[in-house]
Amino acid sequence: MPKTQDPIISVSGVRGQVGVSLDMRTITRFALAFGTFVGGKTVVVGRDTRTSSPMIRHAVLAGLFATGCKVIDVGLCPTPTVLLTAKTLDAQGSITITASHNPVEWNGIEFASESGRLLTQTEREELTHIYETEEFALSTWNKLGTFEVYEDAVNHHLKHIHNLPWLDLDLIQSTKLKVALDCGNGAGCVISPILLRELGCDVVEVNCVPDGNFNRSAEPTPDALSELCQTVCDTGADIGFAHDGDADRVVIVTDCGTALSGEWTLAIVADFILQKKKGDIVATVSTSRMLDDIAEKHGAMLHRTKVGVGWVVEKMHEVNAVIGGEGTGGIIYPSINHTTDGITSIAAIVQHLVESKSTLSDLVESMPKYEMCRKKLEIPSQTVATQLVELALEMYKKEVRTTGTGERTFNLELTDGIKRAWEDRWVNIRKSGTEPVIRVFSEAPSESEAEMLCDETLKNLKMLMKQINLK
Repeated sequence: MPKTQDPIISVSGVRGQVGVSLDMRTITRFALAFGTFVGGKTVVVGRDTRTSSPMIRHAVLAGLFATGCKVIDVGLCPTPTVLLTAKTLDAQGSITITASHNPVEWNGIEFASESGRLLTQTEREELTHIYETEEFALSTWNKLGTFEVYEDAVNHHLKHIHNLPWLDLDLIQSTKLKVALDCGNGAGCVISPILLRELGCDVVEVNCVPDGNFNRSAEPTPDALSELCQTVCDTGADIGFAHDGDADRVVIVTDCGTALSGEWTLAIVADFILQKKKGDIVATVSTSRMLDDIAEKHGAMLHRTKVGVGWVVEKMHEVNAVIGGEGTGGIIYPSINHTTDGITSIAAIVQHLVESKSTLSDLVESMPKYEMCRKKLEIPSQTVATQLVELALEMYKKEVRTTGTGERTFNLELTDGIKRAWEDRWVNIRKSGTEPVIRVFSEAPSESEAEMLCDETLKNLKMLMKQINLK
């Protein structure tokens, strides 16, 4: 992965490679900005298992103390647990130290405002302005911040899950499922094994040591889950689950040992939740067409947004959606909190599996099917990425032609990046908000067609990249 000297600032927060594009001056400066943003009030702080997280924690605390904040430290916790704790304690903000699904050499901080709510676009702009202008509200020696530890965050999260109206503990416990669980040695280690055992499951643990030494990619893509797939087959497990680094996502392995993409997590959960409660769904522009079919099945309205949890959450608030998420395996449950929650997803999928009285393979077989392809192009910087997307837009605008019948060759959608959509397929290119890459996602009736669409798009991007290099 190309190294960049600037951290990536996006809807997801601030991320970078530790000691390369992310240093402690940047972290403290952002903590000073956030302490100023919340008016020196109460901030909940938590971290994932990355070996750099304790160091970053100290830099965060320095900035918060300097602006007079009362810090409540929940320690090692998944991101959704941190935000739910902030909601429970009625804090004015929270900072989670994590790089989520990024590689182990990365880290960062994610922000939420009052009561565990993700920052709106206006709030993100305000925070960035304070950071850039360094207009910090520093406290005097006798009004510096305070510190306390809160040890009940995990138990509180588990209690909320147990109280969900669609969760039938007696039914699940009587079924005695065997579940293989791969936490990637990330933050999910401290909660998901406990949840599954409380649900009466026989748990087979894989990579459930919270030491931050990732034995696989922090992003739980199917290619990274060979060990979990083998474990499911060897132990005869009914299902396998895999988290990313901070457990805001979860993906599934079937009883046949087949790893599914995160698209299936959202599709299966949406189908289950909409059986329980009528309402709208919100997803991103690059999420599978399976959701269109599921929405139609349940008479629901599907709304699509830019990629990024913050955008999905804003739209969910606007339309009062009952479920939302991204095709990464990150699902948002408004009845818990408006943030992606991989732990609650485990409970939802287990409940759905038990209620259906079928195998996970049978559930998958009954769902609408499309094939997706995901690839990425590494780029030197975010500036180059912006130029590349602009050049691609110019090219594709010229390619849109009207036939004699008045029909377009494809529709050009610009909600997020560039999406070319035909009747039975689509391809989307956009700048990543978390890595120095251009992401290319495509979907078509067959795997070969989806990959061909992806490869053709990458070929065009590489050609346009040469034009940038020549300038």
